[in-house]
Amino acid sequence: MGAKFDIQYVFDYFVKLLPYVRISLIIVAASIALGLIFGLLAALPRLYRIPVLQRLSQLYASFFRGTPILIQLFLLYYGLPEILKLVHVDITRLPVLAFVILVYGLHSGAFVSEGIRAAVTAVDRGQVEAAYAVGMTGFKAFTRIVFPQALAISVPILANLVIATLKDTSLAFTLGVMELTGKSQTLPTISRHFTESYLALAAVYFILSLALERLFLFAERRLLKHENLTIKESRVLLRRKWLNRRENVKAAFSKGGA
Repeated sequence: MGAKFDIQYVFDYFVKLLPYVRISLIIVAASIALGLIFGLLAALPRLYRIPVLQRLSQLYASFFRGTPILIQLFLLYYGLPEILKLVHVDITRLPVLAFVILVYGLHSGAFVSEGIRAAVTAVDRGQVEAAYAVGMTGFKAFTRIVFPQALAISVPILANLVIATLKDTSLAFTLGVMELTGKSQTLPTISRHFTESYLALAAVYFILSLALERLFLFAERRLLKHENLTIKESRVLLRRKWLNRRENVKAAFSKGGA
């Protein structure tokens, strides 16, 4: 049983957890960077319909999206070194953090591949054909036409993935990584104020998630700035047409009355 609830411990534990935010953010940043690479490599065969690689990409995405990340952590941390020993490769001395980042990178890559595929296919095909018509190569059409729009479309997907990865880092302590959740487990071992420790941990995760959400919202607005300007311009044109039509109707009635 825990000790009697004391709100002061929540604030004390909150401050003590802050230094471990860095480790959680390192895991998130490194795994998302790897995930973008893995996701792009997995998305390209499906976008260009490369026969064998397309099936392997689907299998990769299905496995890492369809199995719990905790199982993936155990499989790669305990299973990968044993498999590599068969080819005389020893990776047992690698730090645990490297395995954690690799697993989260592979996990994120599966979701990134689906996001890239959905974002690219959402771009109007007519724009690509128009780019080809004016003499652009396939690479230029992708980098100048498709990629900027696909990036803006995929920002909400990426935001959800980053926040989900941040919350999933709470499982890294099962392998001994002393991140936020791992530290929150050790703080109340003497005082027995477990509830206060978990409340402080929840507050830290909530503040981090809120900050990331605001950051991605700002990025999305910046990327969609040109579309917002287009919408405003179209509204101005519609308003002008409506005013001109009303003036024409008034003029017609005036002439009729005369």
